[in-house]
Amino acid sequence: MLDGRSVADQRKAVLYRMVMEDHLCPFGLKSKALLESRGFEVEDHWLESREETERFKKDQGVDTTPQTFIGGQRIGGYDDLRVHFGDAVPEADETSYQPVVAIFAISALMALGISWFVFETIFTLRAVEWFVAISMCVLAIQKLQDLESFSTMFLNYDLLAQRWVRYAYLYPFGEALAGILMIAGALIWLAAPVALLIGTIGAVSVVKAVYIDKRELKCACVGGSSRVPLGFVSLTENLMMIAMAVWMGARALI
Repeated sequence: MLDGRSVADQRKAVLYRMVMEDHLCPFGLKSKALLESRGFEVEDHWLESREETERFKKDQGVDTTPQTFIGGQRIGGYDDLRVHFGDAVPEADETSYQPVVAIFAISALMALGISWFVFETIFTLRAVEWFVAISMCVLAIQKLQDLESFSTMFLNYDLLAQRWVRYAYLYPFGEALAGILMIAGALIWLAAPVALLIGTIGAVSVVKAVYIDKRELKCACVGGSSRVPLGFVSLTENLMMIAMAVWMGARALI
């Protein structure tokens, strides 16, 4: 049986992290917070210069800081610490639907919020229209953050872009334009055809690449750094645009 001192030692961690005038290591802060959240008393050692940091890494035979020690055993950096505590640490290229979930969830809440403000209720057809239109705008923002990376990934599967490369650069602007006009309920004669065109081409491209050619690609729908696999999500985005274009176009004609 462990005595009181041994038990206390097991709940003590030693952390070495960079704390300089021009740099405060975020992973060091995360490591400290994680240890404290798990009930550890943290002996916090600051590495206050580049020279001190390099000397520490050389002495310990490590390439990075922060470094955590528990019970005299080196655990490693922040990700190593998470693994030590049994937390899941995703690989750099591991599939993740988190961006898509975040975009659609926040877009839905924004649409409901606007509906509540305008109509004093969230249960409106206009809220559904706003949801789709806001989603289009947010997805366009994701693409426009790094247009070069988006266009490169998009060219892997979009049929029109492969024949006319400029389309890969124009696509996010068209998606944003259609979304903005649909939010405003203005110039639907322009917004509906744009959304119908890019949605139809996108849907056909995804079906061919994924379901006919059986290719395993990443979806450019949330930008060029996406870890979302091409398939259901991208097809859903395009089908939503098609449905929205047909619906709002038909309403404008009535």
